[in-house]
Amino acid sequence: QVQLVESGGGLVQPGGSLRLSCAASRILLSDYDMAWFRQAPGKQREWVASISHDGSTNYADPVKGRFTISRQFTKATVFLQMNSLKPDDTAVYICQAARLSDVYWGQGTQVTVSA
Repeated sequence: QVQLVESGGGLVQPGGSLRLSCAASRILLSDYDMAWFRQAPGKQREWVASISHDGSTNYADPVKGRFTISRQFTKATVFLQMNSLKPDDTAVYICQAARLSDVYWGQGTQVTVSA
C-alpha cells in the first residue's frame, strides 16, 4: 500500500517560513512525479509545485520565488520550503505522487498564515 504522509504545517505569521515534508512509502521517488497541491476553505484544490521523476521543477505563479520543492532519495521524502508566507497561502497542503495512471494522495497538513 503506497502511503504519503505530510508533516510540518502549523501557524505562522505573515512573512514567516515553514518547511513541509511528504514521506513516501512503497514507491521510488526516481520513478514518480511528485507534487504539492493546496486547498483553502471554500476553494478548489490548486496545484502549487511539482518535481518530476527526473528532477525538473515547476511552480504556480502565486508561489514562484517564494516556495522551493526538493526531494531526498535516502529518506524517500519530498519537501516544500515556503518563505515570505502570506495570509492567502493559508490552506491544507496535500502531497501527490503520480506515475502513468497511478495517482496517490496524502491526507494533508494545515498551514495557517495569520498575525
